[in-house]
Amino acid sequence: MLEKLTEIEQRYDELTQLLSDPEVISNQEEWQKHAKAQAGMTGIVEAFREYQGVLKGLEDTESLLSEKLDPEFKEMAELEREELASKREELEARMKVLLLPKDPNDDKNVIMEIRAGAGGEEAALFAGDLYKMYTKYAERQGWRTELMNASYTDIGGFKEIVFLVEGQGAYSKLKFESGVHRVQRIPATESGGRIHTSTTTVAVLPEAEEVEVDIKPNDIRIDLFCASGPGGQCVNTTQSAVRITHLPTGTVVSCQDEKSQLKNKDKAMRVLRARLLEKAQEEAHGEMASARKSQVGTGDRSERIRTYNFPQGRVTDHRIGLTLHRIDSILLGDLDEIIETLITTDQAERLKTEAE
Repeated sequence: MLEKLTEIEQRYDELTQLLSDPEVISNQEEWQKHAKAQAGMTGIVEAFREYQGVLKGLEDTESLLSEKLDPEFKEMAELEREELASKREELEARMKVLLLPKDPNDDKNVIMEIRAGAGGEEAALFAGDLYKMYTKYAERQGWRTELMNASYTDIGGFKEIVFLVEGQGAYSKLKFESGVHRVQRIPATESGGRIHTSTTTVAVLPEAEEVEVDIKPNDIRIDLFCASGPGGQCVNTTQSAVRITHLPTGTVVSCQDEKSQLKNKDKAMRVLRARLLEKAQEEAHGEMASARKSQVGTGDRSERIRTYNFPQGRVTDHRIGLTLHRIDSILLGDLDEIIETLITTDQAERLKTEAE
């Protein structure tokens, strides 16, 4: 591990020199590439340098304790040795995590798709609750959200809602949200007061750059139609809504949120690129994904990952066995404990796999 860390530190120093080279500075594309590479190493290099300082401190303290000391001074030195030894263990554990192979999508923006599943109108209403939950969480993180497309129901729910989450590390924190979210509550549409169980599916897609997914003009068919749902006078009167069909894969994306046909087309293309990237990655890593059954699940959209039980005021994540009795704050975006536990569990599983 130390050899690998030393190599990373050397590369970090090389990049520091390159970033101050006038030739590199004059080439912004090259400068940004090096800056991004260096930024990705900063955390591990800082931890390694702190670790080296702790090792030096331990060496000095051991040397001091080998000498004849008065009892009070010896006690202070032994206490310092214990603290440094504890810090060394903490840093070793942190560096092992930092050295794990990084998901190349972790720093990307996210396109989230929420769809009503079993439960009719109640499932559609819960899709709206989840949309609110994720937008509130994004707001807490300082991220920006943008509605891409929505299909409404008569009483204000969503058959489907697609939106962008834009911010540093959005995918790294939201990627474990893919799957089936189950809700248990008395529906607003239920007069008998019976508890119903409904489901909503969530898909989390890393946003794809144009260079990552090459979509040929001849491979797509673009259809225009009138938007439906909220939108004022433009609804059902102007062909501003856009439907794009990717002919080789049969993937269909619609967007009608904007009044501008051009803006809807741009949004639909962004969603299409994300879906095609996901499809390509699934095919490329199919064997790996089927072999890896981690504690946090496979990321399969058909996997039931979480239950929101309103009568008991609880939220349970089934992959990690975590139950929290504060459903109201969670639905207002207080997802930190759940997401951090999912990330920590995934890291532990990956460390275990690396050690095998």
